[in-house]
Amino acid sequence: MTRPDLLNELKIDRRGTAPKKKRRWPWIVGVIAVLLTAYFVFRGGKPVPVETVNPRSAAESGPASVLDASGYVTARRIATVSSKVTGKVKEVYIEEGQRVTEGEVLARLEVQDADAQYQLSRSQVSASQSQLAEAQAQLALAESTYRRNKELAGGQFVSKSALDAAKADRDARAARLASLQKSVAVAKDQMQVSALGIDNTVIRAPFDGVIIAKAAQPGEMISPISAGGGSIRTGIGTLVDMDSLEVQVDVNEAYIGRVTPKMPIEAVLNAYPEWKIPGEVIAIIPTADRSKATVKVRVALNSKDTRIVPDMGVRVSFLEAKDDSRPLTGFWIPNGAIVKDGEQPFVFTVVDGKAKRTAITAADSNDSETRVDKGLGKGDSVIASPGKELQDGSAVSLKTEAK
Repeated sequence: MTRPDLLNELKIDRRGTAPKKKRRWPWIVGVIAVLLTAYFVFRGGKPVPVETVNPRSAAESGPASVLDASGYVTARRIATVSSKVTGKVKEVYIEEGQRVTEGEVLARLEVQDADAQYQLSRSQVSASQSQLAEAQAQLALAESTYRRNKELAGGQFVSKSALDAAKADRDARAARLASLQKSVAVAKDQMQVSALGIDNTVIRAPFDGVIIAKAAQPGEMISPISAGGGSIRTGIGTLVDMDSLEVQVDVNEAYIGRVTPKMPIEAVLNAYPEWKIPGEVIAIIPTADRSKATVKVRVALNSKDTRIVPDMGVRVSFLEAKDDSRPLTGFWIPNGAIVKDGEQPFVFTVVDGKAKRTAITAADSNDSETRVDKGLGKGDSVIASPGKELQDGSAVSLKTEAK
């Protein structure tokens, strides 16, 4: 064999054992297909939960709100009931929530000191009356003596000096009697004052109302002018006239021009969001709070319901005057339901379980609602707060139907 042949014998033939190169593009296509399927299933197959509202007819609804503000229920007649004098509480007849009438006894103080003063005054009256009776008897005797001496002096049986002495004694007795009569009157007045001291130990309701706080217990000291000591109470409780309840709201000074006296309002208590209470503006307090840039407005409620209690939070809508000659058209929807694409507003309505983008024309709006002239009809189901994930044609599911 030649040398080239020997070299060829040493070569290894790998053509039969070499692995074939795998083609990977089918796997890539499969992953992409799975991802696309999951995407379309998520976007189109899984409904987006939404809340809907029904457009409220502007023609059938009441006056539109021009301004919304929050405030609190307050009482114009509220009093910390106390005694006129300082004393120790003997009995308390009230509890929180109790309804009382004007003049009803709420508590009593210990009466020993006032009663002792009254008894002393009575004794002084008795003593003054005894002195008065003695002076009356002495005056009668002096008057008789003077008349007798006057008769004797006519016959010159007594001297003129004796007659003058009898007259002076009579006049002195008369002056002392007048003084004692005044003393008796003063003593009687003092006795009446002492009687008032006894009456002042009885604490009565100054007006009809409801007790909202009980501040004192038997055995505690009470004083209308407490020196600030922690052991001395200034009153036995707090009384509120529930017929004097009203609402005070803070209106931003930038919008106070929209509010006028006697303006109709609609109030909604935070505790009862479905209860709409009519009322009107009583007055605009002519001062502003510089720290909050607000003006206080007093509002009367046309309801005396027991559910309304002081310090409740309330939302007040100031309503424009209703003009029957120019009825409103269109529908009211919440401001949060409107989405803007540039300058064109639109909403999402629910049609056959899917979101439908609907262009609208807005007429006017307030703090919470917008009146739509075109684009909506009665019975449409409008999505109240559309999220960014919501698109035209997205499948939706209703959470709770908003009223």
